[in-house]
Amino acid sequence: MGVTLHGMHYSVYVRVARLALEEKGVDYTLAEVNPFAPEVSPEHLKRHPFNRVPVLEHDGFSVYETAAITRYVDEAFEGPPLQPSLPRNRARMAQIMGIIDSYGYWPMVRQVFLERVSKPARGGVPDEAAITEGLEKSGHCLGVLEDLISGGPFLLGDAVSLADLHLAPMIDYFTRPKEGATCLARFPKLSHWRSGIQKRPSVVATRPALWD
Repeated sequence: MGVTLHGMHYSVYVRVARLALEEKGVDYTLAEVNPFAPEVSPEHLKRHPFNRVPVLEHDGFSVYETAAITRYVDEAFEGPPLQPSLPRNRARMAQIMGIIDSYGYWPMVRQVFLERVSKPARGGVPDEAAITEGLEKSGHCLGVLEDLISGGPFLLGDAVSLADLHLAPMIDYFTRPKEGATCLARFPKLSHWRSGIQKRPSVVATRPALWD
């Protein structure tokens, strides 16, 4: 039995898991699952009792929650390490990932990208108040990250880590609308990081089809 990742190809967190698999050079199958479908899949509920994505299956082992998946991928497969060896750097990695999840995802993706890009593409009217609030909260979150990161090619210095993989999909979506790109431009270290990470083969390979 090989490696199967269950989830939507355009999901931020599914892409985070895919980035880890790509970076480690793991052959895997992406099995499309839409947790927002009108009818809940009983089969998927067995994999994820909260009906979310992604879920990773590997040789009879199943795990959900993105951070757990990416740590498992890094530790279970050969390839370049995606977690720092020094305790302080590992703590900083976990801190950055926690900040992104708790304070970055909702304003950057749900309020700015979905309202400005995704909703109009489906024929809806964007909520301008939500966008304004999202930009303000995103700016605060990005400012905090700007103060924490190294300023090197990657968030923690010279080597890519799980923190980079966690942030890259959100920044991809956030900077698609002009307001998001303008907001990010206020932070030189993060802007420099984005200019490099967006060209990385794993990021290019996992970019959702809807991007273009």
